[in-house]
Amino acid sequence: MDSNLKEVTGLKALPARERTGHKGNYGRVLVVGGSRGMIGAVGLAANAALRGGAGLVTFAAPEIAQPYIAVTCPCATSIALACDGLGRLARESIRQLANAASVCDVLAIGPGMGVSPGAIDLVRIALEQDKPVVLDADGLNNLAKIDGWPESRRCPMVLTPHPGEFARLTGMKIPQIQASRKVVAAAAVDRWRAHQADQDLPLICALKGAGTVVTDGARAYINDTGNPGMATGGSGDVLTGLTAALIGQGMSVFDSACTAVWLHGRTGDLAAARLGQVAMIASDLLDYLPQAIMEMPTGDKHA
Repeated sequence: MDSNLKEVTGLKALPARERTGHKGNYGRVLVVGGSRGMIGAVGLAANAALRGGAGLVTFAAPEIAQPYIAVTCPCATSIALACDGLGRLARESIRQLANAASVCDVLAIGPGMGVSPGAIDLVRIALEQDKPVVLDADGLNNLAKIDGWPESRRCPMVLTPHPGEFARLTGMKIPQIQASRKVVAAAAVDRWRAHQADQDLPLICALKGAGTVVTDGARAYINDTGNPGMATGGSGDVLTGLTAALIGQGMSVFDSACTAVWLHGRTGDLAAARLGQVAMIASDLLDYLPQAIMEMPTGDKHA
């Protein structure tokens, strides 16, 4: 497997922006997640999507959490998902998600979502629609509970697991994963793709960690930015929103994942240079994301 992988070393330029562009040109991102006690994750992902250049960002969260999340991301609109008396997602939330997905360009699902029957249903519905999906955190943990999910997938998709989430998806042990990260990530994508009806439907895995591996089974990009200060809660949620933003602006799902991973790590390096690795928190990444983006090449004729 390793010898057959084409290693990608360069990154695509960020999409060009015409002087006459407007917010509708740069992607409508829908972030889905949140739960009681987990409001920060969705706010981080939504704000990262906005900082990453998305024209319009909406988050959908359980109605018990939606007002509190909204305070953290004033530039995003929001949808309060229906809950039952126990605060769990109700069946009505499935219809709400389907309606919201129909008017967005890309979905980012999982930050702070929790694992529950309602959340599993939301992930299943997302798989069956045709808009690109970035799946992270509890989106992945809920996916792991859906038998035969590759056969039902109809959407281009980016999975962004850390080794523990990857273990739940594959049944592998973490030491085995860490011993050969590029090989096992590519092999997993190949297995999942073998069961999908449309062989041309993109599926990308970004296996996070030191030297994050981004692969579609045929190509692999090994990231060289980032530092241990990024090992803090919420860092992955920033990557989720950033990846979705780049997809919404017209980059391919593979190129979006590679570029987002590089930018995410570079943002962490910039933050660490100013704050130190020990004191960094995930929200610091949002502050340094503009500088990291400015370092990227761009096709913008008006730069």
